[in-house]
Amino acid sequence: MSNFQKFSVTVLIGIIALITEFGFNQPRMAFLLIALAGGVMTISMFIGMVRTLRSGKYGVDLLAITAIIATLLVGEYWASLVVLIMLTGGDSLEDYASRSASRELRSLLENAPETAHRIKNDQLEDLNVDEIEVGDLLLIKPGEVVPIDGTIVKGSTFVDESSLTGESQPIEKKTSDSLMSGTIVKDMALQMKVTKKADDSQYQTLVKLVKESEQKPAHFVRLADRYAVPFTIVAYLIGGVAWAVSQDPVRFAEVLVVASPCPLILAAPVALVAGMSRSSRNGIVVKTGTAIEKLAKAKTIAFDKTGTLTKGRLAVDEIKFVDDRFTADELLKLIASAEQESTHILARSLVEEAKQRKLKLSSVSNLKEFTGQGIEALVDNKTLRIGNAPFVGANSTELVQGTAVYFAMDGKYLGRITFKDILRQEAKATVDQLHQLGIANTVMLTGDHANVANQIAEKTNITKSYAECLPEDKIQVLEKLEEKQRPVIMVGDGVNDAPALAVADIGIAMGAHGATAASESADAVILKDDLSRVSEAVRLSKDTMKIAQQSVLIGIFICVGLMLIAATGVIPALIGAALQEVVDTVSILSALRARR
Repeated sequence: MSNFQKFSVTVLIGIIALITEFGFNQPRMAFLLIALAGGVMTISMFIGMVRTLRSGKYGVDLLAITAIIATLLVGEYWASLVVLIMLTGGDSLEDYASRSASRELRSLLENAPETAHRIKNDQLEDLNVDEIEVGDLLLIKPGEVVPIDGTIVKGSTFVDESSLTGESQPIEKKTSDSLMSGTIVKDMALQMKVTKKADDSQYQTLVKLVKESEQKPAHFVRLADRYAVPFTIVAYLIGGVAWAVSQDPVRFAEVLVVASPCPLILAAPVALVAGMSRSSRNGIVVKTGTAIEKLAKAKTIAFDKTGTLTKGRLAVDEIKFVDDRFTADELLKLIASAEQESTHILARSLVEEAKQRKLKLSSVSNLKEFTGQGIEALVDNKTLRIGNAPFVGANSTELVQGTAVYFAMDGKYLGRITFKDILRQEAKATVDQLHQLGIANTVMLTGDHANVANQIAEKTNITKSYAECLPEDKIQVLEKLEEKQRPVIMVGDGVNDAPALAVADIGIAMGAHGATAASESADAVILKDDLSRVSEAVRLSKDTMKIAQQSVLIGIFICVGLMLIAATGVIPALIGAALQEVVDTVSILSALRARR
């Protein structure tokens, strides 16, 4: 039975009891009805309390159970009914608040694409998304949701990525651009080639994150439950003293009736779910309330370099060649033409550089790929070899540190092209903001050479850098951090970052273009290609935890005040039970501030 159904049944029993006593003058029957409802609810709560204690957690059910039994024993059965309505109504309100607060997270599920239009032999056929294979050609019509990840092969349009990235403005997409599943094509039809299966696509990855975020309990809820121990002791102490002084057991019941446990039960989880919703609207999916709590308390943050602090897109730095018959642009045109059909990251950088220089690429033929070495192709009647130094016949004196490709023409070595990583424009400002938020210890972990790492660290104000790190080296650095430097955040985007993201106290994946493995290993995922969202995640988490703690304490202080007043006997049990709803409402409304 759902919480709302329990609430409805309790209200219905209350209405019948009212009619029985005041309509038919049968107070005993009304008492029996309420006692029966109270008994069933008490047994249900007692079973739940035992399960909670067995799991190693503390709960506040004992207070509610005692309040129901005490009011029934002293004949205040209408107060007992109000307590029952309060408890079931409070649980229903929690369900509603949680659904309302997490609406943005669950909206991803509501737009899940199910079918796709496949083009095969010039015929259009509709298939289930799960039947689509990598390499299939799909047609996406205006207004449709992109069903699967792919690359545009024909057409251009604007797409709405707001459900994934939080970006309100439509993004222009053209041939060769990538499309993420879950985005909406706006004004023109597109043809796209599928690059991932449905289960591996961006949208399905995010759906998994949503399900995880809804299923995993928040750690701070357990911390709030620990308030229950001193709170319960205080309630029993005040009630016991009131009973002893007045010699009236009703006084004990009146105190317990206003000792509402709901601020502890409701305030923290509602605030955390609201904070998760707020983060989602800012392009950040936080999987659990635990992650929000740790983000708020973080003392150290570690960054991967490539794709995280930098754009992960290498740009041409220098073209060095030994044949004066050609200019740099002429050589770049030939090389980019040969590489235009390759998906290698350096090939994309070469083609992009040629486009920026407005060079018209030539057609390519006889293209051969040599795994781990390079390519050979015929361009403008010239046989080009592009790849590593041994593959093109370069001698050891031509080798350079850093990233480079070497090229030869018609069997003769011609030169090399070196690349540089592009620092994100927002990288330095993000690190500075993290320092202002109290994270003084900033670290960079990279597999790149020390000189490159040191340059990036200096430009971004990062306090310490570790170069030439393998995945296991990154893990060792994180594990060796002292306790006073924890919790530690790790930010990364690639498959090689996944182990470090899992080992860190909080893993944040740059998920806009990052690897699925990284997103699945992380506690939070940045949906937009914007590093500043990392500092925003920390800021929002601090704000959420502040509101959660305030909401719990506000409820506790109001309850203690009401208990002290009830101990004097001026608050009848029935009125005290009604006042619980006021306390609950104040606590929940306070907690929902975390949503804005």
